[in-house]
Amino acid sequence: MQACPTYLVLDDENDSPRGRIMLMRGVVEGAIAVDDPDLGRHIDRCLGCRACETACPSGVPYGQLLEATRATITSEQRIGIVSRMVLATMASPFLRAIALGAARLARALRLTSLLARLPGRPGFAFAMLEATRPALSPVPWPAASSGSRGTVATLDGCVMDGLFGHVNAATERVLSGNDYRVVPAPGQQCCGALHAHAGDLEGARALARRNIEAFERSGAAHIAVNAAGCGAMMKEYGHLLGQDEAWAERAARFGARVRDVSELLAAAGPAPGGRLPLRVTYDAPCHLHHAQLVVDAPLAVLRAIPGLDLVPLPDAERCCGGAGIYNLVEPTISAQVLAPKLDHVHETGAVLVATGNPGCHMQIGAGLVRRGSPVRCIHPVELLDRSCATGRT
Repeated sequence: MQACPTYLVLDDENDSPRGRIMLMRGVVEGAIAVDDPDLGRHIDRCLGCRACETACPSGVPYGQLLEATRATITSEQRIGIVSRMVLATMASPFLRAIALGAARLARALRLTSLLARLPGRPGFAFAMLEATRPALSPVPWPAASSGSRGTVATLDGCVMDGLFGHVNAATERVLSGNDYRVVPAPGQQCCGALHAHAGDLEGARALARRNIEAFERSGAAHIAVNAAGCGAMMKEYGHLLGQDEAWAERAARFGARVRDVSELLAAAGPAPGGRLPLRVTYDAPCHLHHAQLVVDAPLAVLRAIPGLDLVPLPDAERCCGGAGIYNLVEPTISAQVLAPKLDHVHETGAVLVATGNPGCHMQIGAGLVRRGSPVRCIHPVELLDRSCATGRT
């Protein structure tokens, strides 16, 4: 219970892992109706951070239970309007291009900086977009690859492709610079994580099948993902499609090929670059630390950068309150979970917060923007990329 962010904020056992599991059991046993509003409220309040899985000595797969319960609830109750709009946009390349294109335009015109001052949910949403602005100007460098470490295809992602294109470009450069041969995977789609977390498991399965086909065609030995939530989802495609006889085996083989980009880079060393004299702290994305159990690799990548002053962040493994679109549908609780994270960031004296997930980047970054802080968020790959560029000038 002490590992659960919502329990710590709300002090209600119904909003703890144990309490929610009791509610789930009540539904299965028929003691609680699926359309009971109290059931929906307590299940909806869960961040899905899966910190309880790390803390649980019995190995209860809480994240899978949560998604199954939400799918059961949505069979009786419609998903909220905000969630439906976001899921429809992410599932459609056309709608996604329009929405994220408009977001990039607002960012380029500096409207996000101005509108981030608005009160409430609208202001925070614009602050999230403002936080996607690159903290360091990208410096492309000639990343020649011997290909000795094998082939790798990268997930473009939805938000990553639409708002963090500079991170995707840096990812490909550093993988090439560490002797991976990057190959294309045309036809890939949204990973389906947002859909699964919201209870739309059929939507997630449809997207998973298209991704499996696309990455199979690439012939890559590994699939590199620079977004923790997407990586956790894709590694679990075997579970998602486990009851589909036509896809279960293919999905399991696919999941075994997925790696967070930090795992591949840590395995490579990574290759040293130039000095980068910056004070940086690292925040561990929940779906990297708790879901994928990738703890040391991101730190190994950062420690390999000469001159970088890496300062520990207190409670780095605690959720920031972003949790996909949680900050849009549960803004009050999300803000309460975020507040101590921002306090800890300022205690470190760092100028940059490194984190490997777009949701965490935008959540923490928006909080910093709204506080008027000069501290910015950055992906660990961006720091390694800048170090490599510096080492070649």
